[in-house]
Amino acid sequence: MSRPRVVIAGLGDSGLLTAIRLARSADVVGISAKPGLVSGQELGVRLTRPADWARDYWVPFDRYRALDRVQTLQAELTGVNLAERIVRARRPDGTEVAEPFDALVVSTGVSNGFWRRAGLQSPAEVRAEITAAHDRLAQARSVMVIGGGAAAVSAAANVAARWPGTRVDLYFPHERPLREHHPRTWEHLQRRLIRLGVGLHPGHRAQVPDGFRCDEITAGEVQWSTGQPAARADAVLWAIGRVRPNTDWLPPDLLDADGFVAVNPDLRVPGHRGVFAIGDVAATDPLRSSARNRADSILAHNVLAEAQGRPMRSYRPPRRRWGSVIGIQDDGVEVFAPGGRPFRVPAWPVRHVLMPWIVGRGIYRGVRANQPLG
Repeated sequence: MSRPRVVIAGLGDSGLLTAIRLARSADVVGISAKPGLVSGQELGVRLTRPADWARDYWVPFDRYRALDRVQTLQAELTGVNLAERIVRARRPDGTEVAEPFDALVVSTGVSNGFWRRAGLQSPAEVRAEITAAHDRLAQARSVMVIGGGAAAVSAAANVAARWPGTRVDLYFPHERPLREHHPRTWEHLQRRLIRLGVGLHPGHRAQVPDGFRCDEITAGEVQWSTGQPAARADAVLWAIGRVRPNTDWLPPDLLDADGFVAVNPDLRVPGHRGVFAIGDVAATDPLRSSARNRADSILAHNVLAEAQGRPMRSYRPPRRRWGSVIGIQDDGVEVFAPGGRPFRVPAWPVRHVLMPWIVGRGIYRGVRANQPLG
C-alpha cells in the first residue's frame, strides 16, 4: 500500500507532535506561518526570562531530527478545496502554494493576546516581539495582570519572582482563578503568590474598551464592570481568555457556532473523510483539551487507520486541566495532577534529565543542540 500524503495545517505544539508521529509512515507536509515552533506555552517565563523560554519553546524546525522526513513550508493558509483535496497557502514572498492531500490535519490553534498571533512572522519579528514585551515589564514599577486562567497566574508569579521591587497585582472575575483546575491547584499557588507579594483581587471584571482585542500591554487606568474603584499600573497585561480560532481559511460547514473545528471522538471532522483536527482549534470538549493531553498519538494512529481500513481510537478528554502552571523556576518545576496535588521536580533533574531526555528524546524523538531562531 502506498504511503498517504498528509498535510498538517499549523505546526504549533500539537501539529508538530503529530508530524513527528506520522513522519515514518506517511509523506508529511507541514505548513506554518512561523519560522519554527513558537509555542504559546509558559507565558510567564517568556515574559521574564526570554532566553530560558526560547531554549525550549522557540525552536527551528531543522533542530527536530524526526522532521528530517517532513517537508516544512512557511506560508499563510488561505483556503482548502475539499472536493479536489488541495490546501492553498501564500509564502512570505507572495507566491501561491497548492498542496494536495490524502489526509488533512487542522492544527492552526488560536489567537490570544500578544503571545499567540496568527499571520506570517520572520525570525527577526518574533525576536522583536518577545524582547519588546520583556523590556516593557522590566521597566515598569507596577504591573497589573487581568485574568483568571493559567496564563494570568503564570505571568503574575513570574513577574513578581523576577522583579521583586515591582508591585504586582492579579485581578480575576470569580472567587478564585484556575477554575478549570482542581481547587487544590489554586490553594497551593495562592500561597506561593502571597509569599511573592502579589496582590490578589477576586471579583474584579474589567471593562474592555470597544474594539480592543487585548493583544497588547497597555498602561494607565482600568475600570471594573463589577463596581470597584478604578485601578492603574505602569503596565497592564490582559490575559482574559478572549481566544479566536484561526479558522478564517476553512469552509463554515467544518466549524461549530464559535468558529472552532467540529470533531468526532476519533478527531475526524464529521462528514469529511480524511479531515482531522487537534489542539486548541478542535472542539473536542469544553476545555479543548487535546492540545495538552498528547492526543497526537491517537490522531496519528487514526490517520493511518483510516487509510488502511483499520479500527480507529477515541480521544477521551479529562475533566480538569492539569500540568505545570507557572513553568520551570529556579527551584525546579511543579506539575499538578488532575486531582490538584503538586509533584515537584528539582532543578538539576529538570535541566539534565526531564528536558533533554524525557521531553527532547522521548516526546520529540531527538532535538539537535543549536541556537534559537533569530
